Amino acid sequence: MTERVQSEKDRKALQFAMHLSFWTGILMLIIKMGAYFLTGSAAILSDASESVVHIVAVGFAAYSMWLSFKPADQTHLYGHQKISFFSAGFEGAMIVIAAIYIIYEAISKWIEGLALQNLGIGTVIIAIAALINGGLGWYLLSMGKKKKSLILEANGKHVLTDSWTSLGVLVGLTLTLITGWLPWDPIFAILVAANILVSGLELMRKSISGLMDKADPEIQQKIEKILREEAQQYGIHFHELKHRNLGNSYWVEVHLLFPGDTPIREAHQIATRIESRIEAALQPSAYVSTHLEAIEDHHDIHARQKRAH
Repeated sequence: MTERVQSEKDRKALQFAMHLSFWTGILMLIIKMGAYFLTGSAAILSDASESVVHIVAVGFAAYSMWLSFKPADQTHLYGHQKISFFSAGFEGAMIVIAAIYIIYEAISKWIEGLALQNLGIGTVIIAIAALINGGLGWYLLSMGKKKKSLILEANGKHVLTDSWTSLGVLVGLTLTLITGWLPWDPIFAILVAANILVSGLELMRKSISGLMDKADPEIQQKIEKILREEAQQYGIHFHELKHRNLGNSYWVEVHLLFPGDTPIREAHQIATRIESRIEAALQPSAYVSTHLEAIEDHHDIHARQKRAH
């Protein structure tokens, strides 16, 4: 199977997962709003509001995924994959906004006075919603990790936070049914909001790290190991190793130092083999660019270049 066909297959799988997430989000919103109108529960309203945020976020994520697959052009020479980090940050921000809104609504209803009804059927509805979202979130997260898609992974985490929200609401409703003490409802809404707030902040942290090109220590070690092995095999050296995560792939740059009498054809063949090995080691894909230098005078050339600037 060629790389292009595999890429097309991955694209269809990722787009199917994103569409599934969107339409399930619509279904969850309808179910939860129905449960809210039946019960008047602040926790259920908070859960429904998180589903609204999810629909907005997954819409943006779907657009980001479509854009990330566009090839490089004259105005985006490195492609469009960096949108993955922006998408993850946006989704994280939406989660944070949802958490703050949930806390606000729970406290407001608590102050205004709690009045709940039909808690039994509301509890059943939320339990069904939690199960559906839990299964969907697990599927999206595993697919995102398998295909190395930060966009889908972020969406999977968002869906799982929605499931945790529903589970928290479920516990609050159950305690309210058992004890008859109404404040359990807003208390668990606030606890769930605090939990998803942490998840949203983590997504935002990962987004900022990617946009700022923070180096991944594991990727660094993997590339250095390959370069050390290849350098020993061919009697060469390397330096100026740089790499960045583009979202769905990696971009690697490194200087390879050859003995000055090495024929350019031979040096190029060795460099190409090293590039291919690094590209094969980094999943789902990588682009490796090497700069060839002579060992004997590369220090002098770099020194002259620095003085010129």
